[in-house]
Amino acid sequence: MENDINRDEMIEHGQIKIADEVVGIIAGLAATDVKGVAGMSGGIAGGIAEMLGKKNLSKGVKVEVGETESAIDLYIVVEYGAKIPEVAWEVQESVKNAVETMTGLNVVEVNINIQGVNIEKEPKEPKEEQSQRVK
Repeated sequence: MENDINRDEMIEHGQIKIADEVVGIIAGLAATDVKGVAGMSGGIAGGIAEMLGKKNLSKGVKVEVGETESAIDLYIVVEYGAKIPEVAWEVQESVKNAVETMTGLNVVEVNINIQGVNIEKEPKEPKEEQSQRVK
Protein backbone atom coordinates (compact mmCIF):
# COMPACT_ATOMS: atom_id res chain seq x y z
CA MET A 1 0.00 0.00 0.00
CA GLU A 2 1.42 3.35 -1.02
CA ASN A 3 1.43 6.04 1.64
CA ASP A 4 1.73 9.79 1.18
CA ILE A 5 4.36 9.73 3.92
CA ASN A 6 7.95 9.33 2.79
CA ARG A 7 9.57 7.03 5.37
CA ASP A 8 13.06 8.52 4.72
CA GLU A 9 11.63 11.95 5.50
CA MET A 10 10.17 10.62 8.79
CA ILE A 11 13.60 9.35 9.89
CA GLU A 12 15.11 12.83 9.42
CA HIS A 13 12.49 14.37 11.70
CA GLY A 14 12.29 11.66 14.36
CA GLN A 15 10.31 8.52 15.07
CA ILE A 16 6.61 7.83 15.06
CA LYS A 17 5.44 5.02 17.31
CA ILE A 18 1.85 3.86 17.42
CA ALA A 19 0.81 2.14 20.64
CA ASP A 20 -0.72 -1.33 20.43
CA GLU A 21 -3.83 -0.03 22.21
CA VAL A 22 -4.38 2.62 19.52
CA VAL A 23 -4.34 -0.05 16.81
CA GLY A 24 -6.62 -2.15 19.03
CA ILE A 25 -9.19 0.63 19.33
CA ILE A 26 -9.16 1.25 15.58
CA ALA A 27 -9.60 -2.48 14.95
CA GLY A 28 -12.39 -2.78 17.54
CA LEU A 29 -14.34 0.14 16.08
CA ALA A 30 -13.96 -1.19 12.54
CA ALA A 31 -15.11 -4.66 13.65
CA THR A 32 -18.20 -3.46 15.52
CA ASP A 33 -19.30 -1.41 12.50
CA VAL A 34 -19.78 -4.62 10.50
CA LYS A 35 -23.37 -5.84 10.24
CA GLY A 36 -23.77 -9.11 12.15
CA VAL A 37 -21.23 -8.28 14.86
CA ALA A 38 -22.96 -7.99 18.24
CA GLY A 39 -19.84 -6.80 20.02
CA MET A 40 -16.36 -7.60 21.20
CA SER A 41 -15.71 -10.42 23.63
CA GLY A 42 -13.49 -10.15 26.67
CA GLY A 43 -13.06 -13.91 26.86
CA ILE A 44 -15.08 -16.76 28.23
CA ALA A 45 -16.01 -16.63 31.89
CA GLY A 46 -17.87 -19.63 33.26
CA GLY A 47 -18.59 -20.92 29.75
CA ILE A 48 -20.33 -17.70 28.70
CA ALA A 49 -18.71 -15.19 26.36
CA GLU A 50 -18.48 -11.85 28.15
CA MET A 51 -19.60 -9.04 25.88
CA LEU A 52 -17.81 -5.73 26.20
CA GLY A 53 -19.32 -2.32 25.68
CA LYS A 54 -17.97 0.42 23.41
CA LYS A 55 -15.63 1.70 26.13
CA ASN A 56 -13.64 -1.55 26.19
CA LEU A 57 -13.16 -2.15 22.46
CA SER A 58 -9.42 -2.76 22.67
CA LYS A 59 -9.91 -5.52 25.27
CA GLY A 60 -11.45 -7.83 22.66
CA VAL A 61 -8.41 -7.29 20.45
CA LYS A 62 -4.86 -8.63 20.64
CA VAL A 63 -2.36 -6.66 18.58
CA GLU A 64 1.28 -7.09 17.69
CA VAL A 65 2.78 -3.96 16.18
CA GLY A 66 6.22 -3.82 14.62
CA GLU A 67 7.92 -0.90 12.91
CA THR A 68 6.01 -1.30 9.65
CA GLU A 69 3.65 -4.27 10.14
CA SER A 70 0.94 -5.45 12.49
CA ALA A 71 -0.96 -8.64 13.21
CA ILE A 72 -4.39 -8.53 14.85
CA ASP A 73 -6.49 -11.12 16.69
CA LEU A 74 -10.15 -10.22 17.28
CA TYR A 75 -12.54 -11.90 19.70
CA ILE A 76 -16.12 -11.19 18.66
CA VAL A 77 -19.71 -12.17 19.36
CA VAL A 78 -21.99 -12.44 16.32
CA GLU A 79 -25.73 -11.87 16.05
CA TYR A 80 -27.93 -14.97 15.85
CA GLY A 81 -28.83 -15.68 12.22
CA ALA A 82 -25.75 -14.01 10.75
CA LYS A 83 -23.67 -16.00 8.28
CA ILE A 84 -20.48 -16.38 10.32
CA PRO A 85 -18.02 -16.88 7.42
CA GLU A 86 -19.36 -13.77 5.65
CA VAL A 87 -19.27 -11.68 8.84
CA ALA A 88 -15.72 -12.85 9.60
CA TRP A 89 -14.53 -11.99 6.09
CA GLU A 90 -16.14 -8.53 6.26
CA VAL A 91 -14.55 -7.92 9.66
CA GLN A 92 -11.13 -8.90 8.29
CA GLU A 93 -11.49 -6.51 5.35
CA SER A 94 -12.88 -3.66 7.44
CA VAL A 95 -10.18 -3.95 10.12
CA LYS A 96 -7.35 -4.28 7.58
CA ASN A 97 -8.53 -1.23 5.63
CA ALA A 98 -9.10 0.92 8.74
CA VAL A 99 -5.77 0.12 10.38
CA GLU A 100 -3.75 0.52 7.18
CA THR A 101 -5.49 3.79 6.27
CA MET A 102 -5.20 5.39 9.71
CA THR A 103 -1.75 4.17 10.76
CA GLY A 104 0.17 3.44 7.56
CA LEU A 105 1.09 0.03 9.00
CA ASN A 106 0.92 -3.03 6.74
CA VAL A 107 -1.57 -5.47 8.30
CA VAL A 108 -0.19 -8.95 7.62
CA GLU A 109 -3.03 -10.88 9.25
CA VAL A 110 -6.40 -10.42 10.93
CA ASN A 111 -7.46 -13.52 12.86
CA ILE A 112 -11.12 -13.76 13.85
CA ASN A 113 -12.17 -15.75 16.92
CA ILE A 114 -15.93 -16.20 17.29
CA GLN A 115 -16.56 -16.35 21.04
CA GLY A 116 -20.34 -16.55 21.04
CA VAL A 117 -23.70 -15.82 19.46
CA ASN A 118 -25.96 -13.04 20.73
CA ILE A 119 -29.60 -14.08 20.90
CA GLU A 120 -31.98 -11.16 21.34
CA LYS A 121 -34.26 -11.59 24.31
CA GLU A 122 -37.96 -10.96 23.86
CA PRO A 123 -38.84 -7.39 24.75
CA LYS A 124 -40.39 -6.99 28.17
CA GLU A 125 -43.99 -5.82 28.37
CA PRO A 126 -44.51 -2.25 29.54
CA LYS A 127 -45.48 -1.99 33.23
CA GLU A 128 -48.96 -0.65 32.36
CA GLU A 129 -49.89 -3.82 30.48
CA GLN A 130 -48.61 -5.99 33.34
CA SER A 131 -50.62 -4.05 35.95
CA GLN A 132 -53.83 -4.34 33.89
CA ARG A 133 -53.50 -8.12 33.76
CA VAL A 134 -53.22 -8.38 37.56
CA LYS A 135 -56.61 -6.70 38.16
